[in-house]
Amino acid sequence: MLLLRVFVPFALGYFLSYLFRVVNAVIAPDLVREVGLDAASLGLLTSAYFLTFAIFQIPLGVLLDRFGPRRTEAWLLLFAAAGAVWFALAESTGGLVVGRALIGLGVSACLMAAFKAFVEWFPRDRLPLINGCQMAAGGLGALAGTLPVEAALRLIDWRSLFLILAALTVLAALVIARTVPERHDGRVQQTIRDQLRGVAAVFRSGLFRRVAPLTVSAQATFLAVQSLWAGPWLLDVAGLDRAAVAEVLLAIAAAMVTGFLGLGWLASRMAALGLSSFSVAVGGIALFMVAQTVLVGQWVGVSGIAWIAFGFFGTAGILPYAALSQRFPAHLAGRLNTSLNLLVFVSAFALQWGIGIIIDQWPLTADGGYAPAGYAAAFAAMLALQGLALGWFALYRRQDVPEG
Repeated sequence: MLLLRVFVPFALGYFLSYLFRVVNAVIAPDLVREVGLDAASLGLLTSAYFLTFAIFQIPLGVLLDRFGPRRTEAWLLLFAAAGAVWFALAESTGGLVVGRALIGLGVSACLMAAFKAFVEWFPRDRLPLINGCQMAAGGLGALAGTLPVEAALRLIDWRSLFLILAALTVLAALVIARTVPERHDGRVQQTIRDQLRGVAAVFRSGLFRRVAPLTVSAQATFLAVQSLWAGPWLLDVAGLDRAAVAEVLLAIAAAMVTGFLGLGWLASRMAALGLSSFSVAVGGIALFMVAQTVLVGQWVGVSGIAWIAFGFFGTAGILPYAALSQRFPAHLAGRLNTSLNLLVFVSAFALQWGIGIIIDQWPLTADGGYAPAGYAAAFAAMLALQGLALGWFALYRRQDVPEG
């Protein structure tokens, strides 16, 4: 019963969040044709989601710890629904950007509110598994945002699609508001100033400083590549056609879902044996780096396996969220997770842009594609950052946390 009342409503919200995140990749040709977007405008439009999502993370942490996950996410999802309607009715680039930004703001709580609720309602040794299941729900949203959306567009246009998504988002808000139970014993009623001091305490924590660089570098790399650069790499380096690229991207998304579930389960099993979730996270991130090494070397013959491993082990970066929540006081859970999420999404912006800058240092190939050498340099730079972060994790020994 608790699983149905707590997990399922938040999983529905995160499913929609991820669907909103990836849907523009499918409807981009329609937007370009109907609204007349150029490449820069399309980039601005797509990034507006991530910008408001990232900016709102610290205020979100305060709201979660002050008002709880149920009320916070239910209200914010209404902003996402309004943004979807605005997007559906927009006739200009500016209108689309506003709609997309509202959607990003509205879904900014879908993962963090769930993590906060799970801390309140589930045993801490089950957090890696339940968090992994939540992430898998997002992975299903990523899958739904590809071939199913493309199939739907054969029956309806993209504006009707967004009106349907708006209705589903309102439904998700109502389900969360009416179904999720309220719990106050894991919260501390503080002034806003005291809550912001809690954010500062998170950043001063030795354990947070030890774990954050590795988590951020791995997660940001995964987001930057999986949401954009995997497709061009498969076209320009592996030489696949668009249909084959779509199949590999679908396999990566499926591997991501499997990774969230599998590594979450493994972390829970290891915890039962007395091993920290950090050990599973570090091992998974190390294997994630091995997969990237294959991509840097551009060993095309085994690149399909490497990309599937990339999707599977790229999910290891989410495990430290649960591992940190197990060590920090419950009343700081919202601010802890959103502080880490802020760093992840800001870094994903920087890496995604930085990869493009590096690739642009090489001239286009004869067929108009990006040079393989540019991909190798860009992916190697990301791998080096993760190597430095792994070294920091191994050498930095402070592990203090704020007191309860």
